[in-house]
Amino acid sequence: MATVPIFEKDPDAHKRYSVDWTDWLGTDNISGSEWLVPEGLTEVADSHTEKVATVMLSGGTEGTTYRVTNRITTDTTPPEIDDRTIKIKIKEQ
Repeated sequence: MATVPIFEKDPDAHKRYSVDWTDWLGTDNISGSEWLVPEGLTEVADSHTEKVATVMLSGGTEGTTYRVTNRITTDTTPPEIDDRTIKIKIKEQ
């Protein structure tokens, strides 16, 4: 079982977080990306390149750790869909 990366974020910060899919994708590319963001955090913006998906988050409650999931779709036929989860720990900085 893979370890879920944990990032710290100040509750007032607007920060970017990325998932690098290079190893899993091989020669395939990302054709679509969505972020599943729990209540309490706000998705400000998102983007993706052929191999990396990025989200900018704001908000959060001090002392809370949120699980944020990136779901991508590949450019293959038929497309593959997979998820990767990161944790965002809200801590005054």
